[in-house]
Amino acid sequence: MQSDSVSTITPAMQATDSSQRIGQPTPTDFWETAYTLGLPAALWRLPNQRHKHLIVSFDETLPRVSADLEELPAGFLISPFDNLNTETETPAQTLFLRADVQAVFSENAPPATSIADTEAGNRFQQTITSRTDNQRTDQEITFVTLPDAGTEQEYVTNVAEAVEAMQRGEFRKVVLARTKQLCFSDAPNAVALFDKLCQKYPTAFVSAVSIPEKGQIWISATPERLVSVDAGGIFRTNALAGTQSAFEADGTPKLPQDAMWSQKEIEEQAIVCRYIIECFKKIRLREYIEEGPQTVIAGNLMHLGTSFTVDTQAVRYPQLGTAMLRLLHPTSAVCGTPRDLAFSFIKQHESYDRVFYSGFLGPVNISTNDAGPASDLFVHIRCMKLEGNLATLYAGAGLTEYSIPEREWQETEMKCQTLLSVIQ
Repeated sequence: MQSDSVSTITPAMQATDSSQRIGQPTPTDFWETAYTLGLPAALWRLPNQRHKHLIVSFDETLPRVSADLEELPAGFLISPFDNLNTETETPAQTLFLRADVQAVFSENAPPATSIADTEAGNRFQQTITSRTDNQRTDQEITFVTLPDAGTEQEYVTNVAEAVEAMQRGEFRKVVLARTKQLCFSDAPNAVALFDKLCQKYPTAFVSAVSIPEKGQIWISATPERLVSVDAGGIFRTNALAGTQSAFEADGTPKLPQDAMWSQKEIEEQAIVCRYIIECFKKIRLREYIEEGPQTVIAGNLMHLGTSFTVDTQAVRYPQLGTAMLRLLHPTSAVCGTPRDLAFSFIKQHESYDRVFYSGFLGPVNISTNDAGPASDLFVHIRCMKLEGNLATLYAGAGLTEYSIPEREWQETEMKCQTLLSVIQ
């Protein structure tokens, strides 16, 4: 069990927006203005891109919606894990941040901004105009890793029970997760954490979402795409499973082509692929492109990944994004197979609420270029919940009958490092 540790966030970790110019508002200016006014905000950067996007909603209490990608206006979705059925007969649980304020930040140009011409918009404009850059002072922020208090033993025991259940044939895969908590000396700068994650994980979807009604900020760097539909109607989803360190024991990076995968990891990834194909079969979709599996580097980790692509115009299925979202979530990569049995096992054995961890999040119908609006939703993993100066990190491991409980615990420790590495 890990002992208490103290680390420091130095002043250099405070916001250093690359877009900052005299007279030009930065992401921090927009974020802090939203925070001052008690408004929800989302800040994100898509994989392999440099532009950073930010929206602010004027809804102090966010609407709960059905995640219909074809009907929603421009905005940002964030859904809890416990949202199995997104059909209309069940209460909608997905939170929607409408894009009342939009800003795009690039390295070599002033930010492109749009603020709704309303009373709330005028108030936002006045507040951000009067905001000065010296309102937040640089200071050292320390944190303490709170004791696990039996978390490791409980997790190992639960994994052993899951393995025994799978060996009896009760289900084929389940994903068990655990938490790690940090206590900061002061509330950390969410935009600074976001910036560091962008620098360290260029291939991840990096985001920070502020939900004032819950008193929470969620920060993540997830490698797993759930559903994307671009302006040309190209649908994409990924199967990502199997985990190992991206570094050798001496700290040197591994080459993807040299990665060795065990039977357990190969089977774990194959289950996720089969789950996606079964969803295609349910809607009688046969025309798709499957590429993989191949080794994918995601920061400090390696995974096995397979991508699936569909031309929705060619198959005449413009609603494919919404249909697959409802079928896929929660995927076997974060829940298990069969889904309902795995979900029941998770609810019985995890002693905490996952909340938005292993749900999904991302922009919907946001125009990023002249091509038109696109939607990009990702599985919400490698994430952290901030509540004032308390941070909760989440990490899970996919279990099969071949799992070794102690190794699964170590896998969750590696996954926690995705975020820990930018604040230690």
